[in-house]
Amino acid sequence: MNRDRIDPVRRLEQLLFEPEHQPPVPALRRLLGLLRYPYAMIRDLLGGDLNLRAMGLVYTTLLSVVPLVAFGFAVLKGLGIHREFEPLLYEFLRPVGAQSYELTRQIMEFVDNTRGGVLGSLGLAFLLYTVISTVQKVEASFNFAWHVERPRSMMRRVSEYMTLMVVGPILLAVVLGLFGAVADWPFARWLAGHEPFGTMIVNLGRATPYLVVTAVFTLLYRFVPNTRVRAGAALAGGITGGLLWAASGAIFTQIVVASTRMVAIYAGFAIFLVTLIWVYLSWTILLVGAQLSFYVQNPRYLRAGQVEVRLTSRLRERLALSVMVLVGRSFVGDAPAWTLKSLAERMEVPSSALSTVVDSLEQAGLVLATERDRLVPGRALDRIAVHEILAAVRDERQYASWLLARARTEPDADAVADAVEAAMREQTQFMTLRDLLTPAP
Repeated sequence: MNRDRIDPVRRLEQLLFEPEHQPPVPALRRLLGLLRYPYAMIRDLLGGDLNLRAMGLVYTTLLSVVPLVAFGFAVLKGLGIHREFEPLLYEFLRPVGAQSYELTRQIMEFVDNTRGGVLGSLGLAFLLYTVISTVQKVEASFNFAWHVERPRSMMRRVSEYMTLMVVGPILLAVVLGLFGAVADWPFARWLAGHEPFGTMIVNLGRATPYLVVTAVFTLLYRFVPNTRVRAGAALAGGITGGLLWAASGAIFTQIVVASTRMVAIYAGFAIFLVTLIWVYLSWTILLVGAQLSFYVQNPRYLRAGQVEVRLTSRLRERLALSVMVLVGRSFVGDAPAWTLKSLAERMEVPSSALSTVVDSLEQAGLVLATERDRLVPGRALDRIAVHEILAAVRDERQYASWLLARARTEPDADAVADAVEAAMREQTQFMTLRDLLTPAP
């Protein structure tokens, strides 16, 4: 065997990510730069993490689809516009096959029969809990794609999730209503009667559900992750997710139509099985778009993907000191307080990695997180010693199990380590965070 032979995957990564292995032609370099994105997405899908989260969301959907539909349509029904969503619901279920119309009819009949008084207080509480827990799982999947470790606080979850569930359906109904109003304009009717405008309007009507899906995906990518997502990155993920959803729906419909044997084998369970597969495929596409939006905003992660970022001990110490300095400056200067995501952007470090440092500082009582996730000093600045900051991120009890903390190390090695610890403590024992914020003379 030739030991100098390079693994094909390694060779492909060199060609895509290492400039010295790329061709000198600028056009080919730009093409390779674009090919990094589909390569990263295929690699992440084959890695299995996105697939597992999509499967988990399918299970969540089965448990929560009735409460979610009841809640969303109840809001619209109170405004008398819930029928505006029937075509959109049918388009979502259309890839299931011939039973899609019957499923849509049954869901709409269920909504029409829904009465708030039947639920009662206990039923309403269960419905709200299901809605919040479902959106929370979606946020957790998006946070995974965005390398965000911390979810929203409980108060933010309740307020923002409920706002999303109430305002979202109303906003969609308004958009669909505007499409219908524009179609009734005399000028629009005149265009419909003249070619080629008539064909264009018909095609636009057919594309409306896919445009709505793309808009919904974009809004989800923009606001659901617990981090700052740029509009351009969210739009790139939304367009890609919408196109994938439309293409997969058309292909899936043809597969269902051709799979007559499956219907014969599974009989009445076929519709359930087909719906399950379609829901899984839809969640996978949604997560793929979220992952792509992350890469568009953070292209430096294209090669690493979902590999866990591990901080060295030295970098942890430097990050801890930097966090305390920034938090202290904003507190003293009466400037807007820092959050975990704003600190991560400032230091160009993944939120998932920086959160371990901030968690250590919180556990040591050096910083406190407010209800809006704003970070403030845990006590007076002149009472926060520098050696406490360093000890907070070097404390073995937080990162090693009790077994490793009691490892039998060599006495000679311990003596050297203790000397280093003593020198570090002696150097910083009289320094406080206040001293770090005071300019040197």
